[in-house]
Amino acid sequence: MSDVARLAGVSHQTVSRVLNNHPSVRQETRERVLRAVHQLNYRPNALARGLAGRRSRVIGVVSFDTILYGPAATLLGVERAARAAGYGINIVALEQLDRAGVMAAIDALTEQSVAGVVLIAPMMTAAVAVHGLPTGVPAVVVESGSAGELPTISVDQVTGARLAVEHLLDLGHETVWHVAGPRDWLEARDRVDGWRLALESAGRRVPPVIVGDWSPRAGYEVGRSLVDRDDVSAVFCANDHQALGLLRALHQHGVRVPEDISVVGFDDIPEAEYFSPPLTTVRQDFDEVGRRCVGVLLELLDADGSDGRRMRPQVEPTLVVRDSSGPRKG
Repeated sequence: MSDVARLAGVSHQTVSRVLNNHPSVRQETRERVLRAVHQLNYRPNALARGLAGRRSRVIGVVSFDTILYGPAATLLGVERAARAAGYGINIVALEQLDRAGVMAAIDALTEQSVAGVVLIAPMMTAAVAVHGLPTGVPAVVVESGSAGELPTISVDQVTGARLAVEHLLDLGHETVWHVAGPRDWLEARDRVDGWRLALESAGRRVPPVIVGDWSPRAGYEVGRSLVDRDDVSAVFCANDHQALGLLRALHQHGVRVPEDISVVGFDDIPEAEYFSPPLTTVRQDFDEVGRRCVGVLLELLDADGSDGRRMRPQVEPTLVVRDSSGPRKG
């Protein structure tokens, strides 16, 4: 830490504040310290202290503070798998998954001598944050895109989106519109890619992407904008909550689903089969994601962290066909 302070031209206390994500540090100073940390490949002593002793029966989980279904279900899947393997979990929920926050969270977890760490990193900022994490920390990453040398577990989002679009094309629809998730989410990006690939592979027109924010309100507003168009017969929503809002808007304007417009979602939330009509959607197996996370992490621990660093097993999604999708009319 003294070497970092000397290189950055700051005090030892300032380095400590930056590494612990203290809000009182100016952004310019914070960036200078982080550059020095990266240049010196500095690893806080707490990491070594926490991992040097006997392996605990606790797995640390770094996630972010959200009630969104996907990340919350992933966390639950990890907890179930850990419990089945005889481990408890200790969670650090961050407001923002940046590098300083992730490092501080790992520091806090290893102070408690966790056996290893699972990082739930579905946003692009989080994917950047996990690059260059200390190699002495046994860690597995969920939904992070490219996480360097760290094992990564993810659902095959591109395949899931293709399943949704190909299902609608097979029903006779000329093309499929897409209500995407936020641009800074890796899953949203991959679902856009899968949607576009499916249309291009079939030689179909690719409509403009409509960007939402995962909420029912976003889907509702999109639905209101589509009801007067005569070139929309099928819509693929990037999550079920946006599909719920879309269904509400279509119903209010007298548009029949699926007779006039077919709708497909993504996630298969527990309420999806009770929508009106029951929602066709892509199911993600979050319990399997959790099992693979914990399984790979325990393999790393048994191998002393030396094997499995390039593992990137993907969980295959499945299409659940219900009543919201049907043949194109006319």
